Amino acid sequence: MTNRSLTQLTVLEALLGTASNPRVPLRRVARLFRPYRWNLLFVAALVAASSLVSLVNPFLIRAIIDVALPQGRTGLLALLAVAMIVVAAANSSFGVSQTYVSTRVGQRVMHDLRTAVYTHLQRMSLAFFTRTRTGEVQSRIANDIGGMQATVTTTATTLVSNLTVVVASLIAMAALDWRLTIASLIMLPFFVWISRRVGTERRRITRDRQKQLAALSSIVQESLSVSGILLGHTMGRSASLTREFAAASGKLSDLEVSSNMTGRWRQSLIQIVMSSMPAVIYLVTGLTGRGDHMAISIGTLVAFTTLQQGLFRPSVQLLGLGVDLQSSIELFGRIFEYLDLPVDIAEPANPVTLGRVRGEVRLHDVGFSYDGQGMGAVRPTLRGIDVTVPAGRSLAIVGETGSGKTTLSYLIPRLYDVTSGSVTIDGTDVRDLSFDSLAGAVGVVAQETYLFHASVADNLRFAKPSATDDELVAAAKIAHIHDHLMSLPDGYDTVVGERGYRFSGGEKQRLAIARAVLRDPPILVLDEATSALDTQTEQAVQEAIDAASAGRTTITIAHRLSTIRDANEIIVLDRGEIVERGSHAELLAMGGHYAALVNRDADLVEAA
Repeated sequence: MTNRSLTQLTVLEALLGTASNPRVPLRRVARLFRPYRWNLLFVAALVAASSLVSLVNPFLIRAIIDVALPQGRTGLLALLAVAMIVVAAANSSFGVSQTYVSTRVGQRVMHDLRTAVYTHLQRMSLAFFTRTRTGEVQSRIANDIGGMQATVTTTATTLVSNLTVVVASLIAMAALDWRLTIASLIMLPFFVWISRRVGTERRRITRDRQKQLAALSSIVQESLSVSGILLGHTMGRSASLTREFAAASGKLSDLEVSSNMTGRWRQSLIQIVMSSMPAVIYLVTGLTGRGDHMAISIGTLVAFTTLQQGLFRPSVQLLGLGVDLQSSIELFGRIFEYLDLPVDIAEPANPVTLGRVRGEVRLHDVGFSYDGQGMGAVRPTLRGIDVTVPAGRSLAIVGETGSGKTTLSYLIPRLYDVTSGSVTIDGTDVRDLSFDSLAGAVGVVAQETYLFHASVADNLRFAKPSATDDELVAAAKIAHIHDHLMSLPDGYDTVVGERGYRFSGGEKQRLAIARAVLRDPPILVLDEATSALDTQTEQAVQEAIDAASAGRTTITIAHRLSTIRDANEIIVLDRGEIVERGSHAELLAMGGHYAALVNRDADLVEAA
C-alpha cells in the first residue's frame, strides 16, 4: 500500500481506537480496496486539490476587507471577486468528478464482496445448508453488504477530503494566529472520546439489528413461498404468521430507532460547542486588545473565524466517520465470518479428470457419521458398506426409513465425504476427482424435484447450457414428457412457476429425469423418484426412468419395491448396515427383511 494509504489507515485506527472488532482488522478491510488503489489515488488527488483550493477563500476575504475595500482599489476588488468565483467553480468540478469515481469504486468493492461470498457459499457442502436458514444466507448477501454501501462508497473520499481540510485549515489558522488556534483545539480530545463511546454502543446495536433483519428475511422467505402459503392457509395459521412477522418487524423498528438515536445528545453537545467557538474567538480577541490596539486586524479575525467554521464540518464528519465505521465493522465481521467458513469438501490440489467413463461404482468398507456435520447424530449412519456396481448394471437400495439409503446415495456424487473407506468410479476415488469431472460422471434425480421460476427450456438447459432445441426434445421424449409439453400453449417456453408448482408431481419428476438425461451422465442416481406418486403416475415415471437408465450404471433408492424388481442386485439396509443382498427372487426366497418389506408393500396396495 502507498504511504498515503498507510496514513489514512492510521487515522482510522485512531478514530476507532481499542473499540475496533478483533475479528475484523482494518488492514483486511483496506485490502478490499487494493485492486482500485490507482482510482483511489486519483480521487485523493481531486479531493486534496478541492480542499486546498477552498482554503484560498479566507485569504481572499481578508484581502478584500483589509486592502481592497479600505483603499478603494476596485480593480483589485474585481480580481479577488473573480478569484472567489473561479474557486467555487473548481470546487464544484472537483466534487462531481471525485463523487463519480469514488462511488464507482465503492460499488465495485460491494460487487466483489457479494461475488466472493456467493462463490464461497457455492463451495460449501450440503451439511452447511441443512443447518442454516435460507433467509439468513440471503440476509448476509443482501442486507449486510447493502448496509455497508455508504461506508465503502464514501469512506475514502470523506477521509481524504476532511483530513486534508482539517490539516490545511489548522496550518492556515496557525499562520494567522497560533494562540487562537490553541484555543480552538482545546476541546478536541474530549470530542474524540465521546465519538468512540458512541461508536462502541452503536456497533453493539448494529449487531443485534442485523441479526433481527436476518430473522425477518427468514420469516418472509419461508412463509411467503408457495409451500409456506399452502401450509399457512391449510393449517389456518395466516393470522399467527402475521403476528409473528409484526412482532419481528416491531423489534427491528425499535433497533433502528436505537441505532439512529444512540449518542445523539452527546454528538449534539459537540456541535453546540463547535458552533460556539467563533464567539469564544471574538471574546478572546476582545479581551487581548481594544479599538486600535487589537492584537489582530478585522480581516484576519474574519479570515480566522471563516477557517474555523470551515473546520467545523470536516471535524464533525471525521468524528462521525469513526462512529459509522464502528457500526460497519460489525457488518464486515458478519461477511468475513462467512468468507472464513472452512470448506469441508474441497477440490483436491491436483484433481484427476476422468477420460471416457465406463461407470463402475464401488463402495469399499464405507462408514459415515453426521457427527461434526452439524446434524447431531450419535451413532454412525453407515457402517461397513461394501458393494460394487459394474458398468452398465443396476443396483437398488431398500430399507426402512432412517436406514441410511439417501445418505448412501449422497456419497457417490460427493455431497458428503465418507468418514471411513472409499467410494470409487472406475477405480478412482471420488475425493481425487475434479468437481467438473465428477458432476459429468454422476447424474442425480432427487426425491424432491427443484425447478427454477423460469421456462421449461431454461430449466432443462440448466444441465447443459449449450443444448440445442433438438436435444431438449430428445431428452423430453426419453423422459415421456414431450407430448405433454407440446400440449401447453407455450410449449417449451412455458414458465413452470416457483419450484415448478404449475406442474404435477409426476410431471416435475419427468422434467427432472429429462434434465438428467440431457447431461448424459454414465452413472445415474435415483433417490425414491416415484415415492410420492399415485400408481398411474408412477407407471409413467417408471417408464421414463427405464428409458433413461438404458446403457447407464443406475443406483436406485427404492421406496416402492415394485419399481426395482428387475435390478441386477438389491441390497437391504438396516440401521446403516447391509443385512441382505441378491436379486429380487433370491431375496424373496430368504424370507428375511426384504420379503417382509415386499409383503408390507403388497398389503398397502391391497388396502388402497
